[in-house]
Amino acid sequence: MTDELAHVGARLRAARNDRGWTLDDLAERAGISPSTLSRLESGKRQASLELLMPLTRQLGIRLDDLVSTQTPDPRVRRAPIRRQGMLIVPLAPEGAPISTYKITYPPVDSPPERRTHDGYEWLYVLSGRLRLLLGEQDLVLTRGEAAEFDTRTPHSMSAVGSRPAQVLSIFNDEGMKMHTHTHVDAGAGAGAGAGAGAGTG
Repeated sequence: MTDELAHVGARLRAARNDRGWTLDDLAERAGISPSTLSRLESGKRQASLELLMPLTRQLGIRLDDLVSTQTPDPRVRRAPIRRQGMLIVPLAPEGAPISTYKITYPPVDSPPERRTHDGYEWLYVLSGRLRLLLGEQDLVLTRGEAAEFDTRTPHSMSAVGSRPAQVLSIFNDEGMKMHTHTHVDAGAGAGAGAGAGAGTG
């Protein structure tokens, strides 16, 4: 248990960062001083129930999440999402700093409208052919080809030919936030919204 207590500060900091809160934000919510929270996160202050209980309550986590002695199951088990003919399979856990999806684009008669948003996207074509409209460029990527681009450039993606295109798609945090807040399907979590926005940019 002593070894586990040594990790409490790092886990606490990770939980706070996942919510986008500053030290001051969490300290104010939990009714403790920012300096005390900073020392707790850095391991300079010993963890106690008196300190941890209000913090876990505000963060919406259990005490066991900070001091668990069990190695968590590393497998990602999230339901696939279907949207506008696309099959979107989340490959990273919810809350991960990088959002990763396997997206299957169906064949279409015409490409979707180009869109823009903050962030970056990296993609890799697993099978089929992917049409990437990026700014003034009209590109066709085949199996084994990759692309990385600033999503502030107008862009859209779709399958070329009669077969679907399977793509591994990765967004940075800014791209994920845009998709999360713009395309949230009913009953789907934030991660589902992020993936759902991926296909049409």
